[in-house]
Amino acid sequence: MNVESVEAALKTGLSGVKKEEAKRRLEEFGPNILQERKGPSALRIFAEQFKNYLIMILIAASIIAIFLGDLTDAFVISVVVILNALLGFYQEYRAEKSIEALKKLTAPRAIVIREGHEEEIPASELIPGDLVIIETGDRVPADIRISESTKLEIDESILTGESIPVKKRVERLEVKNLPVSDRSNMAYMSTIVTRGRGNGYVVSTGMKTEIGRIAELIQTVEHEETPLQIKLKDLAKKLTYAVILICVIVFLTGILRQENIFDMFLAAVGLAVAAIPESLPAVVTITLALGVQRMAKRNAVIRKLPAVQTLGSATIICSDKTGTFTKNEMTVTKLYTNNNVYDVTNIGYNPKGEFYHEDSKVNPREIPSLELLLTIGTLCNNAKLEKNETWHIIGDPTEGALIVAAEKAGLKQEELGKQFPRVGEIPFESERKIMSTIHKTPEGKKIAYVKGAAEIILNLSSKKYSDGQIRELTTKEKTELLKINQNMASDALRVLAMAYRELPEEYQEYTTENVEKDLIFVGFEGMLDPPREEAIMAVQTSKKAGIKVVMITGDNEFTARSIARKLGLLEGDSKVLTGADLENMSEAQLDEVVQEVAVYARVSPEHKLRIVKSLQKKDHIVAMSGDGVNDAPALRKADIGVAMGITGTDVAKEASDMILVDDNFASSVAAVEEGRTIYNNIKKTVYFLLSTNAGEILTIFIGLIIGLPIPVIAVQILWINLVTDSFPALALSVDPPEKGVMFRHPRDPGEPVITKRMLYNMVGVGTLMCVSTLLLYSFTLGVFSSFGINYAELELARTIAFTNLVFLQLFNAFNTRSRRESIFKIGLFSNKYLVLGTIISVVLQLAVVYLPPLQILFRTVSLSPLELGVVILVSSSILVGAEIMKFFDRRLIRNKK
Repeated sequence: MNVESVEAALKTGLSGVKKEEAKRRLEEFGPNILQERKGPSALRIFAEQFKNYLIMILIAASIIAIFLGDLTDAFVISVVVILNALLGFYQEYRAEKSIEALKKLTAPRAIVIREGHEEEIPASELIPGDLVIIETGDRVPADIRISESTKLEIDESILTGESIPVKKRVERLEVKNLPVSDRSNMAYMSTIVTRGRGNGYVVSTGMKTEIGRIAELIQTVEHEETPLQIKLKDLAKKLTYAVILICVIVFLTGILRQENIFDMFLAAVGLAVAAIPESLPAVVTITLALGVQRMAKRNAVIRKLPAVQTLGSATIICSDKTGTFTKNEMTVTKLYTNNNVYDVTNIGYNPKGEFYHEDSKVNPREIPSLELLLTIGTLCNNAKLEKNETWHIIGDPTEGALIVAAEKAGLKQEELGKQFPRVGEIPFESERKIMSTIHKTPEGKKIAYVKGAAEIILNLSSKKYSDGQIRELTTKEKTELLKINQNMASDALRVLAMAYRELPEEYQEYTTENVEKDLIFVGFEGMLDPPREEAIMAVQTSKKAGIKVVMITGDNEFTARSIARKLGLLEGDSKVLTGADLENMSEAQLDEVVQEVAVYARVSPEHKLRIVKSLQKKDHIVAMSGDGVNDAPALRKADIGVAMGITGTDVAKEASDMILVDDNFASSVAAVEEGRTIYNNIKKTVYFLLSTNAGEILTIFIGLIIGLPIPVIAVQILWINLVTDSFPALALSVDPPEKGVMFRHPRDPGEPVITKRMLYNMVGVGTLMCVSTLLLYSFTLGVFSSFGINYAELELARTIAFTNLVFLQLFNAFNTRSRRESIFKIGLFSNKYLVLGTIISVVLQLAVVYLPPLQILFRTVSLSPLELGVVILVSSSILVGAEIMKFFDRRLIRNKK
């Protein structure tokens, strides 16, 4: 709509809205604020922690222990349950702060015109139709249709992700349904005015604004459970059913054999405790926490613990282009002057680089046309190159790139400024697409340096600078130069043309009419935000790891394609879709092609969200990176949301699971590698704990079935599960990465934590533990003697069985490090933490066996050196048994291949 139509639709005008009408509209439309939905209470979050199968069984076991008068068991179990609940509560209570961060981006006050008078009011009182005044430094208080613009430029990066300020205009736009980044006659709530001033009519307030729509998306998007959480929940469910079944069988067997009901109840409780890996929740949490520390060293800060392992299962990484794949530092890479093309080395703002012509290094100071081209670029310029800790640009990144190129040639802006002092300027305007600065030469003459769009500069030029001389510029030459410009642009370069003109002495005023005509064309400077070298390598690593990389950007399709090719993303049948394409596609149509698309250009927040949802429908584990407010809904919906640490907004960071400290795509791939290692280690830990429990269950179950007294009591089982098992389990969580971890395809998201092969191995290990423990137990009780069971030796037999189970599990921890490779090939001492954890567990177990106060608590007796030696010898047999199982495992895999 044109401005007049907007005024008519909103019933407003240059004198603004009347105060009475403003009050009425405020009641109708509501305050101009972002509204936050109420989340669950702290009490409800805490109560939710107990809705877990394992936890419910532990609670039941604790209640039964109290009922039976076994307060020690009840106390230990209760402590485990409460600690686990507190840990989960802490994780969830740190609820999303995204809306809170969004609110910080809104303007507190606004200047409006009401009844013809300018006044300052709280921004929350703005209503549609208000005429708002904005100027440099202001945060736009609502969504506004620009009605007056004086060199108005607005930074919309929080909405679009693009860092270059947008020049605003008043005229109506011809094309409908443009993306936010192309709506040049609109100003959006929470964006920042970087230059000029303007007026505009409020068209949307509060949750109806673009930022409000994002706030709504953030709050309505449900965060999915991670693959590990789903698998552990499923494992807990299966364990629960198994525990109930085993307990019922043991209890009924005892009743049928006319055993004491009280003893059978105790046995059933002991079995329940043996079946549940009490330390598993804590060990998994600590494993993830240790992974967080390792990832931090690789520039990835984890905000939510489950995200650590989710990264390891990622099948697709969707990443923003600017600053992630690229450095977000515009760099001049190609120059054209006097019929020659020159390449400039090194990317970024560091002013070190070299110039090459046809693979030969050249000195720009020795080539007059090249020196003049660079001089114009750095003098017709309002940006500054500075160095604090690093080199950075103050001002427009495009102008900054021109300064850096000149500095690489030894042409310093400050020195040139003294040599050619500026005496006038005709600023850049989007309508003219050029900028001119006027300087005094050392000879006292006046000269205009001009830069701008190639077609405009060539149209205003009548001559060219060639071989140190000024020659006529023909129409044919202009056509050829436009082709050269087009070729440079097709390589994703942003091209600026440079020209100059000597001005008559009598000029006192400088206007477009008397300066920007009869120009002398000098050449082109082509720049781009180049791909990071490490990002190119990271893309290749991702491919080897079976991970698809998708680029999502607010840039135009042309630039996106070129950068994607340089990164190696566009191959074979890979597709490129734009925001406009997505607008015209149904959900079903997007689902059909989403797996073939490598690049998305000119997309909106809703598009990013649709892309994530569509990929998840195809069973992909999606990692989505982003930095702007517009990325927050997609970051929240993704399986793993990755925010940028340097350029990322607080809103994006709060919605994310992980923050990349260096904004580098390569860091996200490194985090995937770390995530895979962590998941492998969690599987090792789960396997270790469950194979240990399998040994305990079989020992108790078979012992009771064959008529033996219960071999180990509940408190001893708890000691094994909570103490002696925990140290080796934690050591396994920091096991070094296996070779070739990034040369394997992502694991199947549907693969259970415990696979069938692992289950067979667990049963095998559990059987070895059971047989060796029951043999020692039976031998000590005198089962094989003619006198039968000697109940006087019951405590000694239980101590031997108890200690044998502990040592079996410690030896088993070394086996668990690899399900295929021999521990002797990996190295017994290659995990120093496992060696240390084993020593600690051995010392603690010996303390329980030999210290009188602990003997009372755990009902143990001292073992003789011979008895202890026999236990160590028998328990070490599990190493041999495990090696035999690994041998058959390797043969099975080879046969399958």
